[in-house]
Amino acid sequence: MHSDTIVALATPSGSGAIAVIRLSGPDAISIASIAFKSVSNKDLKDQPTHTIHLGHIVDDKKTLDEVLLAIFKNPNSYTGEDVIEVSCHGSTYIQQEIIQLFLRLGCRMATPGEFTLRAFLNGKLDLSQAEAVADLISSDNQASHQIAMQQMRGGFSSEIAKLREELLNFASLIELELDFAEEDVEFADRGEFKALITRISFILKRLIDSFAVGNVIKNGIPVAIVGEPNVGKSTLLNALLNEERAIVSEIAGTTRDTIEDEISIGGIGFRFIDTAGIRETKDVVESIGIKKTFEKIEQSQVTIYLFDSSQQSNNLETVKLEIEKIRNKYPQKPLLIVGNKTDKLKTEELSFIKTAISKLILLSAKSGSGVEELTDALLNLINTGALRNNETIITNTRHYDALLKAFEEVQKVQHGLDTGLSGDLLAIDIRQALYHFGEITGEITNDDLLGNIFANFCIGK
Repeated sequence: MHSDTIVALATPSGSGAIAVIRLSGPDAISIASIAFKSVSNKDLKDQPTHTIHLGHIVDDKKTLDEVLLAIFKNPNSYTGEDVIEVSCHGSTYIQQEIIQLFLRLGCRMATPGEFTLRAFLNGKLDLSQAEAVADLISSDNQASHQIAMQQMRGGFSSEIAKLREELLNFASLIELELDFAEEDVEFADRGEFKALITRISFILKRLIDSFAVGNVIKNGIPVAIVGEPNVGKSTLLNALLNEERAIVSEIAGTTRDTIEDEISIGGIGFRFIDTAGIRETKDVVESIGIKKTFEKIEQSQVTIYLFDSSQQSNNLETVKLEIEKIRNKYPQKPLLIVGNKTDKLKTEELSFIKTAISKLILLSAKSGSGVEELTDALLNLINTGALRNNETIITNTRHYDALLKAFEEVQKVQHGLDTGLSGDLLAIDIRQALYHFGEITGEITNDDLLGNIFANFCIGK
């Protein structure tokens, strides 16, 4: 337990209907009882946990606000300490006056993430669950919210803890063998141990592979919209976003820079990047924009190549050439080919284009016709089967790194078992694997790591 009591605004800064000020620490209730005057003259120190009280915050004889005050007594609180939450009116003046009063009465300002840090240090959350709190706060689509909730509830932690416990049991038997080295006995059944290591390797590999999906879901999947000038890239972006985000003009080369915005499709965040048109140009500014276009394709997860089907219905060779260029330059990157401005085409012209280019999506960004087919195609590119089945998906780079290191050590153990390595050498690799498992959940940690993790939290959480 910490010896000091911290205070911070737990709701976003700025004016609003209500603001919540949170205190945590051994003196939270006694400090709050000095400033809070109950309408029914109750003494806060005598009130039971998980109760709410109406009253006023008073600074000397000056009433600052009428508030609701909630009491959470240790250990049954978020931090595991005594916690007070004051719901006041959302004026920034009132917020600051109340916080300043609590500071004068003996609190200190909380550092970023300090409430959650205390929850971790007091055993209310393990480290991966604590990190999930930050992910939950920043989640802006259904998929990232679902992953953060699953991790915060301990889904990932329990999976890692179970593997660690099973490995630890065998490690204990291996260590025991070393104590009886002269008797040449085996306490750990090597057949069972091999089966366990094979299973652990399989689970670790699945978790490691899930990072490829988890990372883009967490950060939004970047999609570059490319094509020649004036084919309707900005109009398509506006249709996808359902707003006038980009400038639309009949003049070719209007988009001189990249425009980015993010939307949620089927619960998955997509970050669309409208780029400058690709063409030969002598315009210095436009050529810089085209250079940036190729940089954005490099950074994107998916590329949409858009062309004007009304202009190319009789001659699609240029389109095919551009598609081939992109495919050759980025062979591993998913490419969706989209023909725009279908509202200007006759039925026979549409049929001709469909025959000429395979796996083509035809739409009219102006009218919105066919846009849904494009969004469906984008969703199909993302492997969300694990998400639908509520499997554990890794989104945290620190976890990914620890899993890679644990997998490497487990592979060494597997090789040692296959080659009949002695118990003392096996024990070294097992200890290293256990160390990396412990890094994830916080059984093994250091102050620098904690400082780095919680510094990325908002103050008040």
